[in-house]
Amino acid sequence: MLLEKISIREKVSYALGDASANIAWRGVATFLFIFYTDVFGLTPAGVGLLMMIARFSDGVSDVLMGIVGDHTQTKYGKFRPWILWTAVPLGIILSLLFTNPDWSPGWKVAYAYTTYILFTLIYTANNIPYGALMAVMTGDDKERVKIGSFRMVGAFAGGMIVQGSLLLLVSYFGNINPTVQVEPIKESKYMVVVSAPQDVANVNIHTKENVATFLSMGEWAPNDTLPKELISKSYVQDLVKECDNQATVGKSFSMKANYSYAFVVEGEKDLDASAITIIDQSKGYSKSIYALSVVLVLCLFITFYNTKERISPPAKQESNLKKDLWELVTNKPWLVLLFVGLLFNIFNNIKQGITVIYFTHYIHNQILASSYMVALMLASIGGAMITTPLSNQIGKKNLFIAALVMAGVANSMLCFFGPTEISMIFVFGILSEVFAAILPTLFFTMLGDTADYSEYVNGRRATGLVYSAGSFATKFAGGIAAYIIGMVLSSYGYDAKDLVTVQGAVPGIVMLMSWIPAIFTMLAAALMVIYPLGKEKMAQMTAELQARRASNE
Repeated sequence: MLLEKISIREKVSYALGDASANIAWRGVATFLFIFYTDVFGLTPAGVGLLMMIARFSDGVSDVLMGIVGDHTQTKYGKFRPWILWTAVPLGIILSLLFTNPDWSPGWKVAYAYTTYILFTLIYTANNIPYGALMAVMTGDDKERVKIGSFRMVGAFAGGMIVQGSLLLLVSYFGNINPTVQVEPIKESKYMVVVSAPQDVANVNIHTKENVATFLSMGEWAPNDTLPKELISKSYVQDLVKECDNQATVGKSFSMKANYSYAFVVEGEKDLDASAITIIDQSKGYSKSIYALSVVLVLCLFITFYNTKERISPPAKQESNLKKDLWELVTNKPWLVLLFVGLLFNIFNNIKQGITVIYFTHYIHNQILASSYMVALMLASIGGAMITTPLSNQIGKKNLFIAALVMAGVANSMLCFFGPTEISMIFVFGILSEVFAAILPTLFFTMLGDTADYSEYVNGRRATGLVYSAGSFATKFAGGIAAYIIGMVLSSYGYDAKDLVTVQGAVPGIVMLMSWIPAIFTMLAAALMVIYPLGKEKMAQMTAELQARRASNE
């Protein structure tokens, strides 16, 4: 019974749990930084500090949740109930995280800290039991690799849902239907004047084709006279001379009720008012996340109802928290994985946190970020699917080291490509992501191996406590990554409301997209060399544990 093969239905249902987790986690990792800076109104340094401070509690909360999971006793098992209990709270707190209340700056900072810390705690209560569940679904380490591959396909599918659809949903839900006037200047060049009947704190203007470039020209109050000869060549030339911002595919700015805002737009033929889209980013982000949160909750319900726990601690094992903690901190494979997981998650979180900023302010095409992230998610699914055959061939440890090195090298190459070299950016981004996808697939599988190692050496296992490393590495790495992004952008003077400072920060944005995160994969590869559970050792452990469990039945 311990080596029972897991059905496809159960594997898919388990995978949906990580689809939910990644709707939450990748949504936060990819979009929360730019939401906080460009919509919510926080500074990059302030966001980095917020995320870093919030992570200080994670080490304690993760370990506590691991202990709570190990000591939970219900008719549904130790870990499955937590997936059910936390489903709705996780959906609610994710929605609150992307809500922009109309409060004073001080109260908004307090709101951001409160909701973000609550999000990390609820995510912990959901994700540690979810991760631990894989280790007790089967006693076969090879079957766990298969479950891990399904899990990562689910994770990347969830990531693809949020990363591929969110900006499109923001455009749909955030459309404010403004008054738009389009006057031709010459072929493929137009003067566009827009206004709205209400204040909108942060909007983004672009064409539906996302091809034309915008040069912002001026702002006129309701009582001021908009120049009659607005489109005259001499007037436009004077405005262009006075304007010091760069032509970009779209602009972000704040609108006052009934004010007029003028732009010179070029690059698309036969432009008319219907082709201009103005998005209220605050409303768009909030309603989009609300919709995705419903999907998150439904997937977690499916995971709970269609999975089963089959492995229990040894029958003679007594509850001893002190002993569990001592065995954890003396578990060498677990300690190595903890730090390796921290390093490669910093790599992943920097990439995710800078992508939308990179495409918005370097490529000057924010919507293209959706296509890029979908391409990376498809690459991730491919990476997860090839993990099982590759690990069977060369072993999990060797595959882990090779994937770390190749992911870092490919990602570093992005520093050599300009904003027009889209094909090369996609090629090397996808190549990096194929190898990067192997890392979490192996990581969560190998945490189960370290639980087996503890049982093999000590005759005891604390699965939830072991899996606390997964949540800790993921969340604490996210805080470090956000702090690094915030500090680098701040060092270049990045201010989302000042286009001049944004363009001045482009070198830092490119570094964050390329070689800065790659440093952490190289450090992780060097550390992984000392991981003691190679292919032969795992075969020996699995055979011994199977014999012990069979004799205790």
